[in-house]
Amino acid sequence: MQSLLSEPLWQKALDNEWQKPYIIALEAFLESEMAEGKSILPPRSHWFEALNTTPLDKVKVVILGQDPYPTKGDAHGLCFSVQAQTTPLPKSLQNINKELYADLGIDNTHTGYLASWAEQGVLLLNAVLTVEEGKANAHKDKGWEVFTDKVISIVNEQCEHVVFVLWGAYAQKKGKCIDASKHLMINDPHPSPLSAYRGFFDSKPFSKINAYLVSHGKEPIVWQLENTMTLF
Repeated sequence: MQSLLSEPLWQKALDNEWQKPYIIALEAFLESEMAEGKSILPPRSHWFEALNTTPLDKVKVVILGQDPYPTKGDAHGLCFSVQAQTTPLPKSLQNINKELYADLGIDNTHTGYLASWAEQGVLLLNAVLTVEEGKANAHKDKGWEVFTDKVISIVNEQCEHVVFVLWGAYAQKKGKCIDASKHLMINDPHPSPLSAYRGFFDSKPFSKINAYLVSHGKEPIVWQLENTMTLF
């Protein structure tokens, strides 16, 4: 599993994790599931996509999700993001797009592929990095949460003035790993249809993120996504 993490700075920062009992047990669990013929999402090569796409020294924002979409063809290792050809978009992502439009007038309804955010320094991190196809939360409490706590602790310790976006009670549990005097924490309801109307809508997270980054001399995030689908 260690070989799937290719980004050098993350490799170095996480080097001591791979021999810990929890990660050995996690890897054994995943290997056993695959040996039984179960479909694990995202594909193995994308398990660490968030870390491989956003190097540690480039992290400006962390958006924390729960676990990957359990529908085959959707998840590709970046939380809330779907592969470019996915339609319709998942409901939570539709609501993120609605709030982005209300906040900054940006229309991203044409795609749910968020890789350009990750390439600008938005770490799109799920708390659990794998799921069994068709079974949301199937890999909860198998060890991934310990690993992603470590990732968040590393960002907290080694990076300056990062915006941590914690949507919903599940994500907000990760707040224990974050020094709020050093970073900005955005704690709002989750964008899912169950909770979006309880305070996610009109929370203006995208403008808050960019205002904070600019105030600390950092480039703002370009939230507009290119249309990756070519029309003939």
